[in-house]
Amino acid sequence: QVQLVESGGGMVQPGGSLRLSCAASGFNLDAAKIAWFRQAPGKEREAVSCTGGNDYYTWYRDSVRGRFTISVDKARNTAFLQMNSLKFEGTGVYLCAWAPAEGLVCSYGSSDYDLWGQGTQGPVPS
Repeated sequence: QVQLVESGGGMVQPGGSLRLSCAASGFNLDAAKIAWFRQAPGKEREAVSCTGGNDYYTWYRDSVRGRFTISVDKARNTAFLQMNSLKFEGTGVYLCAWAPAEGLVCSYGSSDYDLWGQGTQGPVPS
């Protein structure tokens, strides 16, 4: 079964860290662009970060740049979003998304991605 499954959300103290995981099954994350989006209740889905078809190109929205890190462990077929110095300004559900790589870059439009996970609750202040 082709799917993405997110995990890792939960309670954390302000200023703390949390790592979200996105496990792929039924296909490989090689040659893919991967993105993390978040959606707060009543708000539009917004891109948080993405990475292109290699381990070199990444993009972050301004509010998280320098604090969040996106990565892909191809051996584990899992993508991660490391979130440090959490401010809880963008809570809600975090979703990972996949699409075939298009060159070296990634994109931050939700319509650019073909496969989505169910989402995991983002950081919640403890």
